[in-house]
Amino acid sequence: MHRRHFLQTSAVLGLGGLLMPAAAHATGIGRDKRVRIGMIATGFRGQAHLDELLKRADVDIVAMADPDSRMMADAQQMLSKAGRPVAAEYANGDYAYRELLQRNDVDAVIVSSPWEWHLRHGVDAMRAGKIVGMEVCGAMSLGDCWEYVRTYEETGVPIMMLENVCYRRDVMAVLNMVRQGMFGELVHAQGGYEHDLRGVLFNDGKTAYNSGVEFGNKGYSEAKWRTNHYVNRNGELYPTHGLGPVAVMLDINRGNRLMRLSSFSSKARGLHDYIVHHEKGGESHPNAAVTFKQGDVVTTQIQCANGETILLTHDTSLQRPYNLGFRVQGTRGLWQDFGWGDPDQGFIYLENEMKHSHRWDNSKTWLEQYDHPLWKRYAKDAESSGHGGMDFFVDNAFIECIKNNQSFPLDVYDLATWYAITPLSEASIANNGAVQEIPDFTKGAWMQRKPIFALDDEH
Repeated sequence: MHRRHFLQTSAVLGLGGLLMPAAAHATGIGRDKRVRIGMIATGFRGQAHLDELLKRADVDIVAMADPDSRMMADAQQMLSKAGRPVAAEYANGDYAYRELLQRNDVDAVIVSSPWEWHLRHGVDAMRAGKIVGMEVCGAMSLGDCWEYVRTYEETGVPIMMLENVCYRRDVMAVLNMVRQGMFGELVHAQGGYEHDLRGVLFNDGKTAYNSGVEFGNKGYSEAKWRTNHYVNRNGELYPTHGLGPVAVMLDINRGNRLMRLSSFSSKARGLHDYIVHHEKGGESHPNAAVTFKQGDVVTTQIQCANGETILLTHDTSLQRPYNLGFRVQGTRGLWQDFGWGDPDQGFIYLENEMKHSHRWDNSKTWLEQYDHPLWKRYAKDAESSGHGGMDFFVDNAFIECIKNNQSFPLDVYDLATWYAITPLSEASIANNGAVQEIPDFTKGAWMQRKPIFALDDEH
């Protein structure tokens, strides 16, 4: 792609943000330099990032760490097929990644590990002077969120929140409309993770999907670890897909902030029902006796400093079509999403433009008309990328910001704030929906920080 043009026009390069400290760039990466990457975890999500990075001529995959030999072999095969050198392997146990972090030829790491490992991997990497691209999840505790912030402020080593849904094409078109005032003053937003994960949570790896009722030691891929969270926890476990895009629209941490939340959980029935009715399960299967703590539908209401409200929904244990449930509502208009990001599955109402008809319009024409400038320019570059092109944009932002010593569009304060929703929702549910105060991780700086995500010099 024409990278110079991208650099000139894309605000993913951090217009108005704090520049990355020079300490994070001891290797002297510049515009024409190659970025040397270490992969921490090479499972399916890590491999998706790897696929993107292997398309680039300015990235070297130097080393990879993962105790799962099957995933490591698959990742090495990807390098081989791309004509790249074999990466150094660190696979001797859960802490072998620390040997990777000791290398002086690694500039940055991509962390795609199980949720409970994110903090250790991210903090250890920052303390080793390695820039971090951190995958999405929710924190294990509120203290974890503060640890990310403290480590960044102590070391000066930046970390980017790799929330790809912020780059979804329809979401960015709506962001473009929001910034042009099409919805008036925003009042309310909704988002969530509404995705049937039963075939992910129970998987023995023998078929591609819905392959069994096993998890934990007998499980495959995410079923090895993700399902245990549903056994032991009850909250908004995966907040950032729904929260991230609307947080950007509401200028969270940049002129606005999240103040407090209250969460409620439904009963837990979906996973048990799946086990007993699956051909490999049944009433007598050992996992039919497992008690799942995670409610099938968790709703979290959030209040913002500027008066807006946000509603998040976590719904992954029941049958349902995929949907992130976006809704953006202001004084002059309303958009609702009902699918995978296909404009044909969304609806829009703009009061003035639709002459007070009080009738929905299919959102396709509107979203095409207000397609974000970045997507207009780089849709072709994103055609073969994962998640409908979103992965191209999030990984490109990470690499280009490193090369040009620019602040990340989704930074440590966004990561801490979005991750914090999980432990706070757990506390709220455990206390009958009691309101939980959301910390200000910026320590007041949100009042002066300016929006930078996906701004363009033509808008």
